[in-house]
Amino acid sequence: MKKINIIYWVSTILIVLLMLWSAIGSFMKNSDAAKMMAQMGYQAYVFHFLAVAKVLGVIAILVPGYPRLKEWAYAGFTFDLLGATYSLYATNFPVSNWAPMFIFLAILAVSYIYYHKRQTTTGVKDATV
Repeated sequence: MKKINIIYWVSTILIVLLMLWSAIGSFMKNSDAAKMMAQMGYQAYVFHFLAVAKVLGVIAILVPGYPRLKEWAYAGFTFDLLGATYSLYATNFPVSNWAPMFIFLAILAVSYIYYHKRQTTTGVKDATV
């Protein structure tokens, strides 16, 4: 159980920090980020919306209970990372810009898998909240 908890918390903290860093960066004025958004064809308001969603997802994952809400947060983070990866790929950014996203997806997958392992080892049933 200790190994499961350690792997869960390390991967979860890493993904939470990544999402918070991304959310904070979306609200800061940065000319390089604005140029990149324009290259991908996105307006700033899209990133502001995603930033708020990321913060809510972080809260959902860290607050105990609410298993259905956690599932939605994990799904949202997956869609966010996949969407960002594809957007960078589709707009011809170099591989060095979008390939590291697969590392973040792997960390997210580890957090999700070990979230469920923690649930089964503690005997917690998924409630329909």
